[in-house]
Amino acid sequence: MLLYYSPGACSLAPHIVAREAGVAVDLVRVDLKAKLTEQGDDFLRINAKGSIPALALDDGTVLTEGAVISQFLADLVPEAGLVPATGTLERYRTLEWLNFIATELHKGFGPLLRKDTSAELGAVVKTMLAKKFDTIDRQLTGRDYLLAGGFSIADAYAYTVLSWAPHLGIGLERWPSLITYLERVSSRPSVRTAKAAEGLIAAEGLNAHAQPDGNSTCS
Repeated sequence: MLLYYSPGACSLAPHIVAREAGVAVDLVRVDLKAKLTEQGDDFLRINAKGSIPALALDDGTVLTEGAVISQFLADLVPEAGLVPATGTLERYRTLEWLNFIATELHKGFGPLLRKDTSAELGAVVKTMLAKKFDTIDRQLTGRDYLLAGGFSIADAYAYTVLSWAPHLGIGLERWPSLITYLERVSSRPSVRTAKAAEGLIAAEGLNAHAQPDGNSTCS
């Protein structure tokens, strides 16, 4: 399988999931501004949406949307415990968090990734994001990960998106539990190897957090 990605962007989440599950994927870097793969292929012919991540299966089928790709990869190796069994309430709780991260948190960062966003709008966006951080902070009270069952696909996604905050002018000092959470997830071998593979390692070691590409188009 081929995972089309941009370093530090939302594609890092399914990349982490693949590493956690032990699913072999070959990485293909995409220049999202030019819509070209590192081999010079037209990315729009691979994913007409023009967004990453995209997962090309061995039969040529292409799956898109990061939250869906993460579910697909986790379901390939159910014993990894990254997503609960279909039909269980725990499964729907996981999907509940995936949807919250996708629609409220991830898309909430959108204006801050645009170069034409005014300072006034940026301030409003940061205020709105603070409320989302409050929600996650409450969920993390007394637990290491978002769900009682331990690290899941929801954590891979939350970690990826929350990691953008410091690079977009949002300090997390108000939410020390989020800082601790990011540090905890950062220490997981799957996260370290995924970030290394994406070139997110500084000379002195791992960067504190992944940084989104300013031209990122994530889904």
